[in-house]
Amino acid sequence: MRTKAAGRVLSSEYMHWAKTVHARARFNLANSGMRPFPVERLPGALAEVELSGPSYYGYAPLQEAIARKEGVAPDCVVAANGTSMANHLALAALLAPGDEVLIERPAYELLVSTARYLGADVRQFARKAEDGFRLDASEVSRAITPRTRLVVVTNLHNPSCALAGDETLREIGDAARRVGARVLVDEVYLDAALAPAPRSAFHLGAGFVSTNSLTKFYGLGGLRCGWILAEPELARKMWRLNDLFGAMQPHPAELLSVVALAHLGLVRAEARALLDANRPVFNRFLASREDLDAPPVTDGTVSFPRLNGGKVDRLSELLAEKYETSIVPGRFFKMPEHFRVGIALDTDVLTEGLARLSSALDVLKRTG
Repeated sequence: MRTKAAGRVLSSEYMHWAKTVHARARFNLANSGMRPFPVERLPGALAEVELSGPSYYGYAPLQEAIARKEGVAPDCVVAANGTSMANHLALAALLAPGDEVLIERPAYELLVSTARYLGADVRQFARKAEDGFRLDASEVSRAITPRTRLVVVTNLHNPSCALAGDETLREIGDAARRVGARVLVDEVYLDAALAPAPRSAFHLGAGFVSTNSLTKFYGLGGLRCGWILAEPELARKMWRLNDLFGAMQPHPAELLSVVALAHLGLVRAEARALLDANRPVFNRFLASREDLDAPPVTDGTVSFPRLNGGKVDRLSELLAEKYETSIVPGRFFKMPEHFRVGIALDTDVLTEGLARLSSALDVLKRTG
């Protein structure tokens, strides 16, 4: 359970569940990222490992490699231990206690919990299921108030993987700028969009800050290679703030991340091939179920269907108890009639997991 002190959230209900419940499932449909990419398949990776190196305010080769990937100057890059830490660091740099932050709903729980931990006043705007969870700039603009200091969105959207284009984000940025606010875009799923790959929202102007990592699309979560893109002055502030949180990044992970970024084309091609194989498998499953409502998957690694009849929490319990399978209940996104399911598993594991999900749905339909 969450605990609070003086109104601050001091833990994440979702992360506790993720670490203690869903990770144990044999058929882990709750996993939102790509299957792990084996480190031995990165040419020369293991020969590069050293325990210590010059990684104070960034390890220069890694800073430069991330900058090349994102098309920015190295002094706009702030390294972090994964996207979650990147988001925490960005939120801590951009918000003070009592500041108003506007966050999408449904939202990734850690974004909301971290903002509340930092003492921010969280307000939310709706991304509507009937619109495919499309990011609506007019909806965001109406929700912005003179007190708003930061607007937070995910692109691709977590949990639906809906894609927002530059024009929508630019319009949100304009509305935020009128009240002196910035826009933080979590882009950890962005590279899972179909070609042509969209660029980071950071390129839309100084009011934008973005976060990303090698985790969700690339299957390299163990490297904890995350980053923030911010204008140089703000980036320096984040580096100094990180002295309180992480001090320095683990150097072996930095070295392996440099190798991974040098061979990102290899990793990307394998990830895209898996998604190309798995999308039709999942979309056929979705079309076969009258009790589920969601658009076919086109971008990304997850879907967020609505269960029409029955309780999602009961479905989740049934899957765990009888089918060795996990999904993410929508209550973690404040939408209890939905659940999130990942599609970036090995194709045979996905196929079997969906068969087990189908069986559980049939049982739920009969028993309620």
